[in-house]
Amino acid sequence: MIIDTHAHLYSDEFDSDRAGMIGRAKQLGVEKIFLPNVDLYTIEKMKYTVALASDQLFPMIGLHPCSVDQHFQLNLEKLKTELDSDYSFFGIGETGIDLYWDKTTLEWQLEALRIQCSWAHEYKLPIILHTRNANEVVIDLLEKMENRPARGIFHCFSGTAEEIKRIDALGDYCYGIGGVITYKNAGLFEVVPAIPLNKLVLETDAPYLAPVPHRGKRNESGYIKHVVEKLAQALKLSVEEIESITTANAERVMGTDQSLSQPHTIIG
Repeated sequence: MIIDTHAHLYSDEFDSDRAGMIGRAKQLGVEKIFLPNVDLYTIEKMKYTVALASDQLFPMIGLHPCSVDQHFQLNLEKLKTELDSDYSFFGIGETGIDLYWDKTTLEWQLEALRIQCSWAHEYKLPIILHTRNANEVVIDLLEKMENRPARGIFHCFSGTAEEIKRIDALGDYCYGIGGVITYKNAGLFEVVPAIPLNKLVLETDAPYLAPVPHRGKRNESGYIKHVVEKLAQALKLSVEEIESITTANAERVMGTDQSLSQPHTIIG
C-alpha cells in the first residue's frame, strides 16, 4: 500500500477526469490520499471530491499562506466553524509561511500559522506545513511555542541536514518527499539520507510538481510510483521497503493507524 499525504485532487485541473484519476491511483496501489485545504472557497469542492471515494480520500482543513490577506482572521473564524462541525477532518493545513511569492504579508502569515498550530494542538491533529523559502522562520516559530502541535509534516521538504536536526527535536514531524526528488539539480536526492527512516512520507502535491518523466505536465497521485523508485535509489533500499516504511510513517503521523471514526475529537 502507498499513501499520498498531500494532493489537491479537488483542483480545477482534474474537472475533466477526477473520478478516473482517483481510480488509476487506486489501481497503482495508492490506497489513501490526504487532501489539504487552501482557503474558504475550496472546502465544498474538497468535500465533493472526498465523496467520490470516501474510503480512499481524507480531507484536511486550513488556510494556505498564499491565501492570507487582511481578512485572514475572519477567514480563520469561518474555517474554525468547519472544524467544529460534524464533518471529519484529518489534519490542519495546508498552512505555513511562503516567502517566495509575497513577503509583505509575513506578519499576517505568522499569526495565521500560530492560530492554526493552536487548533492542531487542541484537536490532537497533525499540522501540514508549507515552508517555501521559509524553513528557518517556521522552525523558529515552532521552537518558541509552548503548546506546539505534537506531530506534523513539512510538506515538500527542501531543507538542510542542520534543519533536519532542529525539526527532529520538535516532536513527531515527518518530511514530505515528492516529485522534486526526481529533479536533477534540486539537491533533495542528496539530502534525504540525512532524514531518519521513520520520518519519511510520500506526497505528490498534485496537480503540481509532477515527477520525471511527467515534469511540466499535470501531476496526479498515481505518479507517486516515480517518487518511490527515486527514493529507493537514494536510500539504497527496495521499492517494497520504501512503500512499507513510508506507509507506516504516514499512518502514524496522520493518526489513521488508530481510528478513523473520530479524527478531530478533543482528548482530555
